[in-house]
Amino acid sequence: MEPQATDTTGHEHQLSGDWTIAGVVTQVDALSSSLEKLSAAQNKRLHVNCAQIRCIDMSGIQLLHVWLQCARLRGISTELVNLPETMQQLIQRLGLNEAFTDNYHDAT
Repeated sequence: MEPQATDTTGHEHQLSGDWTIAGVVTQVDALSSSLEKLSAAQNKRLHVNCAQIRCIDMSGIQLLHVWLQCARLRGISTELVNLPETMQQLIQRLGLNEAFTDNYHDAT
């Protein structure tokens, strides 16, 4: 889950796996580690690719939101890309469109 350079203007971070209440525990360490690496990087722009997220529930959405906020506090601009349809629907169903508008432009 390390960020990989995609171009000269940003980095990409790939999220994958289980983002349900049963799986978020395994995601926390990886996300924490990635924040440390991102903070040390020169580039402060990050594309978060969600295409490989297998399943997600409210717990996963909450964890993702907190991680994005932590990145922002470290001066990193984030953008969510390739959200699975189920994830988009969950964000809308939970009424979290506003919470994700800075990171995901289709959330509005």
